[in-house]
Amino acid sequence: MNKEKLSLQPFTFPWLRLLIGVTAVLTIGLVAITQGAANIAIIDIIDIILSRLLGIETKDILPHSSNVIVWEIRLPRVILAALVGAALSMSGAVYQGLFRNPLADPYLIGVAGGAGLGATIILISPIPIYWGGVSLVPLSAFVAGITAVTIAYILARTGGVASTTTLILAGVAITSLASSGTTFLLMNSDQDVRPVLAWLFGSFASSSWQDIYLIIPYLIPSLIVTLAYGRVLNVMQLDEQQGKQLGLNIERVRILLISSASLATAAAVSVSGLIGFVGLIAPHATRLLWGHDHRSLLPMSMIVGAIFLIIADLIARISLPPNEFPVSIITALVGAPFFLYLLRQKRSGHHG
Repeated sequence: MNKEKLSLQPFTFPWLRLLIGVTAVLTIGLVAITQGAANIAIIDIIDIILSRLLGIETKDILPHSSNVIVWEIRLPRVILAALVGAALSMSGAVYQGLFRNPLADPYLIGVAGGAGLGATIILISPIPIYWGGVSLVPLSAFVAGITAVTIAYILARTGGVASTTTLILAGVAITSLASSGTTFLLMNSDQDVRPVLAWLFGSFASSSWQDIYLIIPYLIPSLIVTLAYGRVLNVMQLDEQQGKQLGLNIERVRILLISSASLATAAAVSVSGLIGFVGLIAPHATRLLWGHDHRSLLPMSMIVGAIFLIIADLIARISLPPNEFPVSIITALVGAPFFLYLLRQKRSGHHG
């Protein structure tokens, strides 16, 4: 690690950088809303949003179709993409910090495998997909993802402590087991498996305000806990023994941060499906641009992740009209080369 970039001293948070980042997210989000089968001007989008939120109309009444497209389809889709991108990026930064490995990602210890299995069970079983007007797919994916992480942690815990290496291995085993279960269910299903495949490849095509309301209660506490422990993550980059000498309860901090990151990841995956590489690319790109201090790395990673996923979803949505690519294909096209770059850099570091 480049420790000269890692400050443990009090510092002034780069509020200007954060403000510019938030402005960039809003601007790119507005541009993304303008694009589609029917292009809508930014001024009309702003008018629709203001009229919906504040009852303010700056222009003559717009066509009803424009209102529906913006408010019911594109706006919740862009907001959800931003929230999912921010959640995955924040979780990725936490995992990379905890495991002291820039190749770690939010799916490392079983969330993805568990969530995929949970969603598959609902989509191909006789269990109704909707109950009381609410889709059970996100709920099942969320519960299964959290359960997978919990099992991995229990398996890795010996003598009251779970080592990071054992936890990773347990997560890999749980992921393989859950993925095998998903494959078995798909191969033995008499139903159309295309909805399952669409979910497994990740998509915001069916995004709604309900999805946003579903994940916000989980993202907010995860965000608060994670940002509050930015300085602690800095300390944990040095050495566990040094952390203990500074009065840290390493195991307690590890449990808290893993729980927080896994909660955010499970919530994101439950409404978007499995979208790879976001939690790997955004934190590392942020680290390359602005350094290793987690007090600024965490919020800036969220901003970069939100921008990245908004753009990736926009490309997936407009590249092949009237159809669209799964968004994970776009993130993989960017993420796979970047991952190979990281591997090469890591290897060069070992030999250098």
